[in-house]
Amino acid sequence: MVKPCWRPSVEGDGIRRRGDGSRRGGDPNGRNDGLLWYKDLGNHVNGEFSMAVIQANGLMEDQSQLESGPLSSLDSGPCGTFVGVYDGHGGPETSRFVNESLFANLKKFASENHEISANVIKKSFLATEEEFLSLVRQQWSIKPQIASVGTCCLVGVICDGILYVANAGDSRVVLGRTDKAVRGVSAIQLSIEHNANVESVRDELRSLHPDDSQIVVLKHKVWRVKGIIQVSRSIGDAYLKRSEFNREPLLAKFRLSEPFSKPILSPEPSILVHKLNSEDQFLIFASDGLWEHLSNQEAVDIVSSYPRHGIARRLVKAALRVAAKKREMRYSDLKKIDRGVRRHFHDDITVVVVFIDQSPMRRSSSHGDQSSMRRSSSHGSIVSIRGGGGVPYSATSQF
Repeated sequence: MVKPCWRPSVEGDGIRRRGDGSRRGGDPNGRNDGLLWYKDLGNHVNGEFSMAVIQANGLMEDQSQLESGPLSSLDSGPCGTFVGVYDGHGGPETSRFVNESLFANLKKFASENHEISANVIKKSFLATEEEFLSLVRQQWSIKPQIASVGTCCLVGVICDGILYVANAGDSRVVLGRTDKAVRGVSAIQLSIEHNANVESVRDELRSLHPDDSQIVVLKHKVWRVKGIIQVSRSIGDAYLKRSEFNREPLLAKFRLSEPFSKPILSPEPSILVHKLNSEDQFLIFASDGLWEHLSNQEAVDIVSSYPRHGIARRLVKAALRVAAKKREMRYSDLKKIDRGVRRHFHDDITVVVVFIDQSPMRRSSSHGDQSSMRRSSSHGSIVSIRGGGGVPYSATSQF
């Protein structure tokens, strides 16, 4: 780790808000190509990263961020890299809320506990959930549909050579590790997914709700919780967690016919703690939209076979080519389909590739002792960089 930590500086986001809820602006640190936003290569305190996002929904429901530097508000607190991928469903409200709140909660609990730990991350998830449910309660009378909006939540934190992975939902992080036995790079999935199509998830739901024979239902060849939603864990989805929201004025299609006494979905993440070693090369964080079209090993093979620059964008395009082939159409024709209609062909896709540099001190020295913080979200990003001269630079990226 690079110590002492630099302090990021943000001087306003310079964002113009549009009527469609998107944000536009110029950004030398991120670019647009139609519905695609990408940051081809950047630095974090543990190495390099690449990000890309493609929109399919009418409103972008995926959100994502990468934060690198201090992980608490204490001068002597932990430093590292935080990655968040938030795959929204039912609307963008919850994923946007999590994108604005989760990292702040993690910094708060890390400051209180003077460390990064699985417990700190779990507290951050639960606090973010409670804050969002409070927002739902406040807006219930004027915007009841916010009770039906939720997000999957995947987080990775690298700190002092330890990787923490926390997941609630079905986004996924895959590790690319050198494998001498096959003379290549093997794919190792680090996140546990909470999708009702997984038998162990259905078993868990049935054990938690033994008196509910309809807790999981096979509907149109897809297993769904209460016949409604595929994931068993999420942030938001208040109508499946608090009975106070399972009533009018929420639309009838979301309301359950029978009352429930305990939450049907859970916000608690599954957490893995992994000590990084010299064989661990990179991490691929991505929303379910990518994994719908690429296997773990296919994604790892792409990352290990091509240059780092633009690798996240290459993964997104590989997934889109598969999506086009499934519909017996050309990739060039798929690119012409506008958002909203595009959702019939693929979902929003977010990819963050994080390369793990085993010698961060040498890398910092070779870059003129410059450190950087980059924060990127699907609907707009703030990028703050403080170099050796201490002069802050602020820009915004388009999406």
